[in-house]
Amino acid sequence: MGMIPTLEWTDAGVRFLDQTKLPLEEVYVTATTYEEVATVIRDMIVRGAPAIGVSAAMGMALGVDRSTATSVDALSPEVETMAGVLAGTRPTAVNLFWGIARIHDLYKKLVQETAGKPEAERLRIIKDAVVTEAEQVYTEDIATCRTMGRIGEHLLPRHGTVLTHCNAGALCAAGYGTALGVIRAAVEAGADIHVLADETRPYLQGARLTAWELLQDNIPTTVLCDNMSGALMRQGRIQAVIVGADRIAANGDVANKIGTYTVAVLAKEHGIPFFVAAPWSTIDMETATGDGIPIEQRNAREVTHSNGKQMTPDGCGIENPAFDVTPAKYVTAIITERGLLRAPFGESIAAMSSGQPQLMEQTA
Repeated sequence: MGMIPTLEWTDAGVRFLDQTKLPLEEVYVTATTYEEVATVIRDMIVRGAPAIGVSAAMGMALGVDRSTATSVDALSPEVETMAGVLAGTRPTAVNLFWGIARIHDLYKKLVQETAGKPEAERLRIIKDAVVTEAEQVYTEDIATCRTMGRIGEHLLPRHGTVLTHCNAGALCAAGYGTALGVIRAAVEAGADIHVLADETRPYLQGARLTAWELLQDNIPTTVLCDNMSGALMRQGRIQAVIVGADRIAANGDVANKIGTYTVAVLAKEHGIPFFVAAPWSTIDMETATGDGIPIEQRNAREVTHSNGKQMTPDGCGIENPAFDVTPAKYVTAIITERGLLRAPFGESIAAMSSGQPQLMEQTA
């Protein structure tokens, strides 16, 4: 389940499934430069925090590997430029910066370790190592998603309906998925789950992507307009909510696709558990609360137009924040590959960060 080829390293470059074309077309694009990887991230050909992190690592590795610099001294300024270009693509997903840092930090370490060797040998060692590291980031991401699935699947009903918002599946990662990975793991363990997918306006990640990939795995899925979930909750038709995250602050506040906050408040009102599934790399220990998370503002055309057709009158104002922040008080549990986090999240996140298992719930 859930091994849709979202992205992969190839001899030709980094190959991406173009998510802007789904569900009607399965089209692949190959980025042959780090600048093209940056465009792929910015234009949401690839999206989802874990996938963005892997893409950033691969973009850095691609830039290093294909540089024509003949010395480390010449390559180093290029590496700084690569990091800056990739970092400027999408500001909310902290995994972006994590992926860049993974390669950047390794590069700096290798520069020191290879000092004194002939320049051609230094460059070969560095290029081979960063490509290997980027491929390792990819492999680790899939393993992380599968581990989160095992840790979180028991939280979902054995028979019931689960609501999700946006796309936190194989398409948001290297494979398997975060929130949808937990759903997949529950189904693999024998649960009979029906998934309700919010359409997720204005980019329709739920309608276009979540529904498409779950149907690939024969998991029953129904698409809802974004304003329908409250009515279904009131009718008792939803037993749990699970979403992904683009950044989690040190106190447990969660930034996710716009509309998540509304769903979380409704779930709280109706006594429905609200779960967040995200890799540890999504937790930003440097950001104290959700108030410090930068929120990406996207092009107004995503709101004014649908399938190329204008939907709003000329002259009206447009708001298009890509994300909102759900305060930790609305979150039942956060599922990571290290274990479960529960309130008080500031304490449990700090404990997990320092490796104090007595304050964690771990069921892997």
